[in-house]
Amino acid sequence: YLSGQAAIEHDLDPVFAHDLKIGELYIAIPIAFLILVFVFGTLALLVPFLFAAATIPATLAIIWIVAHFMELTTYLQNLVMLIGFGIAIDYSLLVVYRYREELRSGVSKEDALVRTMATAGRAVVFSGTAVGIGLALMLFMPLPFMQGFGVGGLAIPVVSIIAAVTLLPVLLYFLAARLDRVRLLPRSVLDRREAEGNMWARLARSIMRRPVAYAAGTAAALILLALPVLDLELGPGSNKGIPQDLEGVQGLNIISEAVGEGAIAPTAIVVDTGRAGGAAEPEVRAALTRLAAGLEADPEVAAVDMEGPLTVDETGRYLNVQVTGKSEYGAPPALDFVHRLRGDIIPEANFPAGTEVYAGGGPPSGVDFLDLTYGAFPWLVLGVLVLTYILLLRAFRSIILPLKAIVLNLLSIGAAYGLLTAFFKWGGAEQVGLIGFDQIEGWIPVFVFAMVFGLSMDYEVFLVSRMREEWDRTKDNEHAVSLGLAKTGRIVTAAGMIMFAAFMGFVAGSIVGLQQFGFGLAMAIVLDVTIVRALLVPSAMKLFGRWNWWLPANVARVFRVRPSPLEREAAPAMSPSGR
Repeated sequence: YLSGQAAIEHDLDPVFAHDLKIGELYIAIPIAFLILVFVFGTLALLVPFLFAAATIPATLAIIWIVAHFMELTTYLQNLVMLIGFGIAIDYSLLVVYRYREELRSGVSKEDALVRTMATAGRAVVFSGTAVGIGLALMLFMPLPFMQGFGVGGLAIPVVSIIAAVTLLPVLLYFLAARLDRVRLLPRSVLDRREAEGNMWARLARSIMRRPVAYAAGTAAALILLALPVLDLELGPGSNKGIPQDLEGVQGLNIISEAVGEGAIAPTAIVVDTGRAGGAAEPEVRAALTRLAAGLEADPEVAAVDMEGPLTVDETGRYLNVQVTGKSEYGAPPALDFVHRLRGDIIPEANFPAGTEVYAGGGPPSGVDFLDLTYGAFPWLVLGVLVLTYILLLRAFRSIILPLKAIVLNLLSIGAAYGLLTAFFKWGGAEQVGLIGFDQIEGWIPVFVFAMVFGLSMDYEVFLVSRMREEWDRTKDNEHAVSLGLAKTGRIVTAAGMIMFAAFMGFVAGSIVGLQQFGFGLAMAIVLDVTIVRALLVPSAMKLFGRWNWWLPANVARVFRVRPSPLEREAAPAMSPSGR
């Protein structure tokens, strides 16, 4: 068997290609097609697919160029193609739908296009920027493969925004109206679709009557779903999380069965005495003996290699000790051993002053990966929250709405983390043919946050922007919130379900890390477009009343937007019909 890191990466290439094909051809594209058939009912659904067909190759071209200058993760192409597909379909869906709505109001194509780009087009720009802010977090992570994902991920919304304000208006003007004349669904189905619009209007009226019950109930449900995150256990990855029939993996498994899992990636202890010949000094050798005794006494250590020459250079400055553990490099016992090694065993060996002792290799690298990742992550999250607040303040011209959006996003992400933990750690994954695993790979919560935080803001911007339009027109908060939900609820849900399909393409693969990643993203989006956007957002906005729309003049001047004074609400308008 030919094994090792390079061999396994070589063996994984066709696996990634196969998984991508399954995810795209058999899950994401068919589900997106069916959803668009139901949403449009006409050949206008081809416009989003044409938009995606243009943006995805452009994004991959950027990735190809970047790959010549920095390290990129092996499965970045999978991420770009599936996520890029979902975002492209989402953005074009929302813009095309608004364009059809404007055309059906009786205006000319030119006026409809101008109105669409001033409303839905503007929302796409703000939404794409929000996604970009979340993904830009990855650029500042202290690990090259995360930075590579940040570059690739950031290219997706950047290309989509540019195409949305250049290519998409052209497609709308020349194709949308013509394609919209070719009906794909019978009139009876279209009538049921209109009844669904009335369903969103009825839901809006129900929420307006009982906002406290809806807000409290949905918030409690999200908190309950988030509770399993208390049992979250992070790890650096595992050879058990990739297909076991690969030649490279089979070779490692033979070694594991023969001499133990810890032999695959042992711990390497390097002693730097700081001077030529220092490795032979009696004080250093005595400390080395104490180190070996401490290692052999540790319950996680299977073997300490003290035989043969320990010096690793001609000058006799350095010593190297190989330590084989009993557990795989990313398992909790191996990670706990590293903390004991660095915190107790090495200090207790009492090496002479000026001598540095380093622990590297498998388990220490896993610990360092987690420490580096989660040492930087909270600060970068804080930066994303601040930048997002500023962006949404400009988009909504409000102090309250951006804060509300951030809090609700964090709630939905927390609930997604909880479901991810429960599903993979508590046995749900194995029941549906996936790989159950006690640990969640350490990169996944970071990637899920970066991706979901921006995408959730997408739906918030589309929903609240429509509500803002109605508030500016009527000064009636209840009417604005109700009509905004009635007009956009179905389309936001459809967009979310398309993203759900794209993310489930990862779950259909055979690599546990991508399964966990896709499941976390899919659950976050489902929760966001159902519980959060459909129920929690409108109920909270009903409770906030006219304070939703307040932006004092002094704050508006700082952010260079029009102020939004605290105005008295108008008399309640007629409830929306959703038509």
